[in-house]
Amino acid sequence: MALTNQSLDQNNTPIAAKDLEMILVVKREPLFYEGVWHGLKEVCFDSYMRIIDQHKEFIPRGIAEQDSSYKQIIPYLIFHYQDSYFLMQRSENASEKRLQNKYSLGIGGHIREEDITGKSLFDWARREFYEEVSYQGAVNVKPLGIINDDSNAVGQVHLGFVFLVEGIHSNISIKSELKSGILIPLEECMQYNKHLETWSQMVLTHLLDQKYGKEPATCCCC
Repeated sequence: MALTNQSLDQNNTPIAAKDLEMILVVKREPLFYEGVWHGLKEVCFDSYMRIIDQHKEFIPRGIAEQDSSYKQIIPYLIFHYQDSYFLMQRSENASEKRLQNKYSLGIGGHIREEDITGKSLFDWARREFYEEVSYQGAVNVKPLGIINDDSNAVGQVHLGFVFLVEGIHSNISIKSELKSGILIPLEECMQYNKHLETWSQMVLTHLLDQKYGKEPATCCCC
């Protein structure tokens, strides 16, 4: 049964407000027109922006979380200043239970219909950055790649559009559902690797490969 704007489902079980949010999703087929891949893949963002514009739907988050025929579109913002990156720890009360207490390099979340009307994904990403962390000053936002990870329940229903956010100073701090945040050199992030959420592990590997001239470890599968 589809969720409605009521507080109880057909079994009189309370429905969380977040599950009623109408969020941006796209069917898997148009997104993987070149075949399914695993990991962080460098792509032409303009092509994927057109796919999203042509195939976008807005459905209740509670349904999207259970239907792997859709991918929820998630901007994932990686802040850096010079050679340091903002490493955060999510709260034990984070709305996504599967990510509670995990460390993350990524700032971001779901896109609601009112978020994207008349705006590009870049505009939304920049606004999300200022909403999720405390930072004064301009930032430069550029695409890094797209993450797909079908190896776990979270990844199967999400697709991450990864942006690098370059700051003009190092004065950044947490707010929202975050427990802590620290700006540290890229190599030091490896000390937290086993505690990072999967997407951040993929981003960290990609950034280190870029820095040291290695080929990206992205796998493309038909």
